[in-house]
Amino acid sequence: MMANTGIPVLTSGESLSSRIPVAASEASAEYAVAREAEVFAMTEALKFQDAVPSVAALSLAGIIAKLDMIVGADRDIGDPTDFPWPHIASVLLDLKALAGDLPAYRPDRTITRADVARHWSQAIKLVTALSDEDSQRNAPVF
Repeated sequence: MMANTGIPVLTSGESLSSRIPVAASEASAEYAVAREAEVFAMTEALKFQDAVPSVAALSLAGIIAKLDMIVGADRDIGDPTDFPWPHIASVLLDLKALAGDLPAYRPDRTITRADVARHWSQAIKLVTALSDEDSQRNAPVF
């Protein structure tokens, strides 16, 4: 889900005037904050994904981890059955058969909670600013 933040880089170039007003009710404002927090989290995840090619794998486990990330990201590809995706998935399976699978990663919940709190805080600031901007734009001029 991609929220319309009014920021062209994050919303396919849509203008500020096409966004949905967020000041309708407390429930819709909370929903708007949740949408914006999701955008912040996805942007951060994409930054990590974009950095992977510049990180050198130092072991077979590192190569497996990189391929796992690539194959896991194929959900965003138009047709993951087209070349090279089945081939990459096959290489990943071959490597796992030779070197073993990666151990399951379970992040510390405190780190996850801190990330959520940070994104939520950023989203509240953005939604509040957008709401204030809408209020100023719609205020009567005397």
